Amino acid sequence: MPRRAEPGRARRAGPASPRAVLTAWLARPLTSFHLVLAVFGLLTALGLVMVYSASSIESLANGGTTYVVFQKQLIYCGVGLVLFWVALRVPPRVMRRLAPLAMLAGVVLLVLVLFVGKDINGTRSWFKIGPLSFQPVEFAKVAFVMWGAHILVIKRALLDQYRHLLVPLLPAALLMFALVMMQPDLGGTIALGVIPLALLWFAGAPLRLFAVMSLGAVSGALILGMTADYRMDRITAFLHPEADPEGKGFQARQALYALGEGGFFGKGLGRASSKWDYLPNVHNDFIFAIIGEELGFVGCMVVLGLFATLAYVGLRIAARNTDPWIRLVAATVTVWLVSQAAFNIGYVVGLLPVTGLTLPLISSGGTSVVTTMLVFGMLANFARHEPEAVSALRSQGQDRFSRWLRLPMPDPYRPPARRARAHRPPAPARRPPHRAGRPTGGVGRAAVHPLDERRRGRRGAPPEQRRRGAAQGGQR
Repeated sequence: MPRRAEPGRARRAGPASPRAVLTAWLARPLTSFHLVLAVFGLLTALGLVMVYSASSIESLANGGTTYVVFQKQLIYCGVGLVLFWVALRVPPRVMRRLAPLAMLAGVVLLVLVLFVGKDINGTRSWFKIGPLSFQPVEFAKVAFVMWGAHILVIKRALLDQYRHLLVPLLPAALLMFALVMMQPDLGGTIALGVIPLALLWFAGAPLRLFAVMSLGAVSGALILGMTADYRMDRITAFLHPEADPEGKGFQARQALYALGEGGFFGKGLGRASSKWDYLPNVHNDFIFAIIGEELGFVGCMVVLGLFATLAYVGLRIAARNTDPWIRLVAATVTVWLVSQAAFNIGYVVGLLPVTGLTLPLISSGGTSVVTTMLVFGMLANFARHEPEAVSALRSQGQDRFSRWLRLPMPDPYRPPARRARAHRPPAPARRPPHRAGRPTGGVGRAAVHPLDERRRGRRGAPPEQRRRGAAQGGQR
């Protein structure tokens, strides 16, 4: 006969399910901060490994050593880590205060690069300082996100009116598009075009506005594609890659061959054959093809999983914050980075025309890597400013990563105080205008006419007396 459990003895809890453990971990106040750090570290480490593997042959042919491109990537990562740490320490209110100045600096740099920039690969979009180069459009993207969110938050009570919703955001965007296309840089224009769309979407713009803007964007892309031979070649290679397999469609076909040769687990690190001059720009635009060849389908899914996690944690930070500026900036930079990764992977696998956009934190690219690290620092900073994270840090003290990075204590969000209406003194009594035939008596008031005085006196009299008075008045 089974023994009954004693009423006072608690049952042992069984092992928690993985779903319950994951749910409990996601409910912790600093989960967003730790997720950003994890994604940032894994993408940076994977990028360094794959840049070294993909660029070793080209570095050996041009510089006599396999570390030429990898050393530059290390330098840019070092600069990016410094900016990541700075972005973690700067309070969001200071970032917002600097947004207009950053926007002005971004526009000035885009103008200057047209006159004093270095022409590399047919585009005048680089400032070259010794062995290093700097692309101002990447900095301009961050400045535009910060400034656009600042403007929309200021006007949030008027965003139901199109003139306040679109001005000055849309004119500034068109100005930056024109400056970038004058370089010309189609990939930078596409990445920049995602930003105003994301800002307006998260600001609550009506859907019909996006239909009009999408139609305009497609029309503009077609016009730009037909006005330059190399852009038309990319569109032709995308639509008919088999028409010129050794010319216009060479890169797209070689990328597919690299992905196919990788199989499920890949050939192994350093064993890709595509980097032996079969696939041009393999460490920049087509590094995802090398990942597929050396790490296989599993490696590709790891990259996709990391960017999917970035999308989740970025939108989570935006949803859990109460500061409207942080919400707009966090959501917009998340859409920007994930969409850029989608464009890069899309043209590598043959779903999109080649645009030249890099894979964030993985492709070899100095300014892109530095800017992406700066954005990750901003996201990590915003994660520490979630209300629950602020409360936990202030009540329980800094966590381990915050102590290692020597981060300041985050401040809770305080909405700006509404301006009190100025107290207006009561208006002075208006003096009735003087009319002819009506004499004034006393100060500030008009004397009553004798006929009106008689009428007022008859109001309280008996009816016979009122009729008699009226008849006497009529006889007069």
